[in-house]
Amino acid sequence: MSPDDVLRRFTELGALLEGHFRLTSGLHSPTYLQCALVLQHPREAEALGRLLGAAVAGRLAGAAPTVVLSPAIGGLIIGHEVARALGVRAIFAERADGVLTLRRGFDLAADDRVVIIEDVMTTGGSTRETIEVARAKGATVVAAGTVINRSGSPNPVDVPFVALAAITPPTYAPEACPLCEQGIPVTKPGSRAEAK
Repeated sequence: MSPDDVLRRFTELGALLEGHFRLTSGLHSPTYLQCALVLQHPREAEALGRLLGAAVAGRLAGAAPTVVLSPAIGGLIIGHEVARALGVRAIFAERADGVLTLRRGFDLAADDRVVIIEDVMTTGGSTRETIEVARAKGATVVAAGTVINRSGSPNPVDVPFVALAAITPPTYAPEACPLCEQGIPVTKPGSRAEAK
């Protein structure tokens, strides 16, 4: 499946949205990728997980991963599918008092080789924060990957990075957003609290 095929599936499944959105990063954009609308279909999730797992494996320099770590909520399904493709366990980090952390008995050890998997990367902030969660446990992060990279950078993190597709829709700081200036209501369709 080529990058164009991936984006075509997002469009066909109604997951490439147009409007006025507040992204998890806080930026505003006229384009939003709702991965959950694609990943709700087990065959789609499995296929994307296999593709992303193969792409990650191709970037590793000999050190096979032992675990996939994803930020909740967006990375949960695709992280699980990538872990299945790689034959390793899947865990996730979630927010507690605003800080991304391991909970639910999940842990990492110094000999773990971790792959960070996200659904959509906008600025890379969630992925970088998840990398730090792994490093704080003494684990080695060997790669990171995402289904869609909308960061505008071919590698927005400090480890080997892969994406199945990339798009670069415009983003705006809220105080300089032309959509806000036009009075178009902003929506927050992602996993964090709705914008006010």
